[in-house]
Amino acid sequence: MSDLCPVYAPFFSAMGCTSAIVFTCIGASYGTAKSGVGISAMSVLRPDLMMRCVVPVVMAGIIAIYGLVVSVLIAGDLSFEMSLAQGFVQLGAGLSVGLAGLAAGFAIGIVGDAGVRGTAQQPRLYVGMILILIFAEVLGLYGLIVALIMNTNSGSMRGIVSDMMAALIITFRLLTAVCCLVLVRASLRKRARTVGRSCAVSLADP
Repeated sequence: MSDLCPVYAPFFSAMGCTSAIVFTCIGASYGTAKSGVGISAMSVLRPDLMMRCVVPVVMAGIIAIYGLVVSVLIAGDLSFEMSLAQGFVQLGAGLSVGLAGLAAGFAIGIVGDAGVRGTAQQPRLYVGMILILIFAEVLGLYGLIVALIMNTNSGSMRGIVSDMMAALIITFRLLTAVCCLVLVRASLRKRARTVGRSCAVSLADP
């Protein structure tokens, strides 16, 4: 042990590991509970929309996965002989993904609760709710990216981090593609309804 590698250095790394999973789980649990209350209230009047409006709960659960990934990476670097600087960096990484996930969970919960209640009364709000939820989910993704970059001090984890970054980019692109498909589908359905009404009016006229 030395001044650069004190005996309490692993404590900060362990706190970063704990912060990552605890704060993201708090955000995910709030988002799940808040959205679940709205879905339960909405399902009383519109039970046919229950499975369609479960998207906020799924997005809230994904936030906890962000914290789990960072916690596993930090835990893999834990050792009795580590520098104080590495402990501080890993603490910052854990706080980055944890607090970002907490904020994203609160946003998803509030938007999901109001969104599913509004969708029950006006189904056209569904596309807008999905868009807002995607932007709220990206807040947690930002924290994950920063945490992974901060954790690249360990050379053994660089390959894993690069793979995780590629996976995150692919996931974000898939979310964007799904969002575009939802918008296109809504536009086509609206156009089909307009054409159907026009045909009905033309047939009704003598």
